[in-house]
Amino acid sequence: MIRASLLLCVFAISACQEAAQPSQQSALTIEEIRSGYTFLTAETQALQDDPFANPGLLWVDRGAELFQSTIAGEASCASCHEEGLHGVAATYPAVDESSGVLLNLEGRINQCRTQHQSLDALAYESEELLALTAYIFNQSHGLPANVDISGPAEAAYQRGYDYFQTRRGQFNLSCQHCHTENWGKQLRGDTISQGHGNGFPAYRLEWQSLGSLQRRLRDCDTGVRAEPLPFGDPRYIDVELYLAARSQGLALESPAVRR
Repeated sequence: MIRASLLLCVFAISACQEAAQPSQQSALTIEEIRSGYTFLTAETQALQDDPFANPGLLWVDRGAELFQSTIAGEASCASCHEEGLHGVAATYPAVDESSGVLLNLEGRINQCRTQHQSLDALAYESEELLALTAYIFNQSHGLPANVDISGPAEAAYQRGYDYFQTRRGQFNLSCQHCHTENWGKQLRGDTISQGHGNGFPAYRLEWQSLGSLQRRLRDCDTGVRAEPLPFGDPRYIDVELYLAARSQGLALESPAVRR
């Protein structure tokens, strides 16, 4: 743990020194957009690609069971969505028309449970919510991210952009410093990715479990010694929208495998 912190300190100092100079790369171009998959070792790529070895598919299978199941006598998800939800995940986060609130897919699942099934909302990172989210995302596997950032979503997109650009924590770093200005560089044994969320929910080898994009965002905030936001915080959902728009056109990979 001490060694990891020291490594992060070394990188933080280097990144801050580079950030003091005029930015050479303030945004990603379409030609440059790369999935985190391309920064993995060949062995980890093979693990993600193997339908029998990818551990994230265990949650997809569980999600399929939950989608078909009746709970406490209430109708199943499948009773309303008989043809599945192909392509739906690629459009999230999205503004809910009835409430005007920006929802990520976890929020949409919980809205369905509370409003249409008379069930309690599921907690973030619970096995049930991860499974359902992974199952629905997997139905859009290979489809490009295609979120709407116009109209009522525009303000949320701007807030997500601002969060991505803002320095925070004791290391005084923003997401931008790592994932836009320094992607492709080495942080000791790892290569810094562009920070796209197209593989989440993902199985991270560090976690030895499946986790949501919000869990990854919290890890990033913790990594720069900032106080992470609570799970489900609207500011993180704004960031999810910005990240989806930032990776517009990049194929969804969930459940991806990440380091």
